[in-house]
Amino acid sequence: MGELMRRYWHPIAAVSELAEKRVKPVRLMGEDLVLYRTAGDEYGLIQRQCPHRRADLGQGWVEGNSLRCSYHGWKFDQAGSCVEQPYEDMAESATPFRSKVKVTSYQAVGFAGMIWAYMGPSPAPLIPMFEPFTWNRGFVQIILTELPCNWLQGHENSVDPVHFEWRHTNYVAREANPASPEYGPRHTGIEFQEFEFGIAVARQAEMVKIPAAPVAPTSRLEESGVACLWPNALYVGSSIEWRIPVDDTHTLNVVWHYSAIPTDMPEAEQAEIPYWYGPVYDDDGEILTSHIQNQDFAAWIGQGEIADRSKEHLGRSDEGLIMLRKRLFADMERVRNGEDPQGIVRDPALNECIALPLDVHQVYNREGSDRAFFEERLRRVYNWRLSDDPSYIAQAGQPESVRRAFEKAMGLSENFLDD
Repeated sequence: MGELMRRYWHPIAAVSELAEKRVKPVRLMGEDLVLYRTAGDEYGLIQRQCPHRRADLGQGWVEGNSLRCSYHGWKFDQAGSCVEQPYEDMAESATPFRSKVKVTSYQAVGFAGMIWAYMGPSPAPLIPMFEPFTWNRGFVQIILTELPCNWLQGHENSVDPVHFEWRHTNYVAREANPASPEYGPRHTGIEFQEFEFGIAVARQAEMVKIPAAPVAPTSRLEESGVACLWPNALYVGSSIEWRIPVDDTHTLNVVWHYSAIPTDMPEAEQAEIPYWYGPVYDDDGEILTSHIQNQDFAAWIGQGEIADRSKEHLGRSDEGLIMLRKRLFADMERVRNGEDPQGIVRDPALNECIALPLDVHQVYNREGSDRAFFEERLRRVYNWRLSDDPSYIAQAGQPESVRRAFEKAMGLSENFLDD
């Protein structure tokens, strides 16, 4: 599975993170690495331990396009070559000692406000230019969360639409009114369709009235608003979410969230896309379940560090889960045979804009909406939460500075979401 995952680009940090501090230790695919931003605003990704005496290169500093170790001054470039050994270089030699020293290095580039890493064989594929990355009438923010569980437990959630009825809608109803919960619409059907870049997910629900919580009332795939993307992402209309393997028992969850700006406002000028790290536990050490995303996190973590799938009893609602697992096994076999797995992009023309099969949501995000519709929709979804936190609906912990920037871009008063 690790070999398969290394065939893709993965977002591992926000560009704004490396603007504040140019060196960031990271762990990815079970490897301890250092991500750094060069003087030319490019990126390097190399092993964390210096090959001299195993000092922590995360404590080093950037010089030009290289990272210098703070212990004895050895310096390494983006390709992993040792380009300077201050004391050893004093001894003249036809073959400098540094030419025998190299660190593991990987490609890293900035794209869509995130820093992406590629850890597979050359030549590297292209980062897919999904249509949401081409939208320019929105406010973008990036949310990162570190989770103590295996990445696949989160990604399997992408093809599990029935959980929304219980983990979100009914969970909130029961927490809000335990004695007499008003349960939401019941699922009456689910549907999955594999396409070149993933699995489109749809569901049908009994819709007597529009509930306070969002539930897709249709099984039309082009209106469902949900797509599981290869190999570890979820698209839900206004955001793309990746579950990045840190190692076998830890995951970095990364969300690129786009909020369409009302048509009576100018396009947002985001010199830097804001980012924030979302908490998993409250101040008392209890796992948070106040927001949609946190409810999912709690479910994934509750399965253990690595879910024991030998003890599962899969039912009819797990049709998408079974489809996803079969696809992963098939892609592992393709990699074993020296082929590209599904979803790899190498054609620049194809990659100018990759449309997803969810046109209804894309039209809204491309063009925005009128003020009245925007504010009504915003009030409805923001009132659906289990806390007084008036910030980002999907996840707890949005900093006030990001909230205020969002309000300004949308033309909202500071107390709009407090009402």
